[in-house]
Amino acid sequence: MALPSADLGDGTYRNPILDADWSDPDPLCVGDDFYLTASSFGRAPGLPLLHSRDLVNWTLVGHALERLEPAGEFRNPQPDRGVWAPSLRHHDDRFWIFWGDPDRGIFQVNAPAIRGPWTRPHLVKEGRGLIDPCPLWDEETGEAYLVHAWAKSRSGVKNRLTGHRMSPDGTALLDEGKVIVDADLIPGWFTLEGPKVHRHDGWFWIFAPAGGVETGWQGAFRSRGFFGPYEERVVLEQGSTRVNGPHQGGWVRTAAGEDWFVHFQQRGAYGRVVHLQPMRWGTDGWPVLGDRGAPVPVHRKPDLPAQPPSAPATDDDFPGGRFGRQWQWTANPRDGWATQHSGDGLRLTCVRTADAHDLRRLPHVLTQRMPGAAATVQVDLRLDSEEPGARAGLVVLGDAFGWIGLQREPGGSVRFVHRFAETVAVGAPVVRTGPREGEREAAPGSAAPEDRARLWIEIGAGARCRFSYDVGAGRQPSGQVFAATGRRWTGALLGLFALAPPGSGHAGAATFTRFRVTPAR
Repeated sequence: MALPSADLGDGTYRNPILDADWSDPDPLCVGDDFYLTASSFGRAPGLPLLHSRDLVNWTLVGHALERLEPAGEFRNPQPDRGVWAPSLRHHDDRFWIFWGDPDRGIFQVNAPAIRGPWTRPHLVKEGRGLIDPCPLWDEETGEAYLVHAWAKSRSGVKNRLTGHRMSPDGTALLDEGKVIVDADLIPGWFTLEGPKVHRHDGWFWIFAPAGGVETGWQGAFRSRGFFGPYEERVVLEQGSTRVNGPHQGGWVRTAAGEDWFVHFQQRGAYGRVVHLQPMRWGTDGWPVLGDRGAPVPVHRKPDLPAQPPSAPATDDDFPGGRFGRQWQWTANPRDGWATQHSGDGLRLTCVRTADAHDLRRLPHVLTQRMPGAAATVQVDLRLDSEEPGARAGLVVLGDAFGWIGLQREPGGSVRFVHRFAETVAVGAPVVRTGPREGEREAAPGSAAPEDRARLWIEIGAGARCRFSYDVGAGRQPSGQVFAATGRRWTGALLGLFALAPPGSGHAGAATFTRFRVTPAR
């Protein structure tokens, strides 16, 4: 099952079309099919691949990146590194994805079909601070180009776009590059990034946002030559709407010739949700996005055949111990974290770790995106470990985290536990250790005599979360309201985990069944 579609069923849709953290979306049309990829940062698998037939109803069909490379560098969580702002293209009967790793350079993978097989990552250009690359194969001239932005945190440079000639096979850049847009020279423009380059009506077009993710705007640039000079215009901004920073995305044209623009909106703990704007070309030759440059909340759907309502899956019964495509590890996975079996249910190994006190440091947390609307998350848990200190649970994971679950006590019993940690800027996180400091254990009688619990997290307005549980005596609330937080560039995550203290030997496992995300009524 999935959360509700953005399709209103009457020929219209509502924004956002993807109400979760699908950061830096880039759409593509190939024939009658639409595809979309997004940033995945340090999670694995990376480079999600979504499919639609109408730009409104989407499903997740796979990932292009099985694990991040170099693999050893991503053995542990790197939430602000890895895959930044990919570009998805189709050329020479292949799908191509280019992305920037801000610490290593520009990579690409390609495949004959959207479901693969995808090649291993190829380093197109090495360097720090090279981000948001987008290729262009110019069908008019046969030339190939690439444009990218800069991350000041790595390079000391930002607010400019650099263009290169590229080899037609997409494996190398053929020159040192030239600054083709310097936004320091454009009054009022700052943090120019996320370029997407196209050819249209005899012009080179670059769609690129500026102004920062929370309050920025979408710009468009055009030039008769790839290397400039470019003229610019703001084509989408908040205006009087409630959509802050309509920002960073891509233009897509349907087979029928309609133009649409996909972009994100930064929504705090929910991350970057995805909007769809109508697009047309004005009499002066410039694109007009949304309602005369402002985001639309509701609009008629694209003129395409009707499709059944759909949205990326959230629920999971874990058949045979396998988890759905919506799940990602917080770092590159290792063998043995999840084991397949003949029944239903996710069987997670209680991985031994010295970082049991801080789930942010663990690579073996299995996560999915937190929904952008009010919902209730539910899962059943059984702790199959006899190891004292072994624990497993359901977590809301961000710069701060809160979790509920089960723990094996030194005397052998299993108890319900509820813990959280605050956001900290430097050093180890502060983990609450007693009732007066904020940790909320279950009330007396919270032992789990059958080593089982049903766990709930109710996500309300403002990503405020309420926890509850049932260990056999009925549903009970636990603790105070927890305000979920994102992590630097990402929204909060829902996660499942199992762990044990350091030691030797197998520490057992935990089994999760019937994971559900139910929209609030």
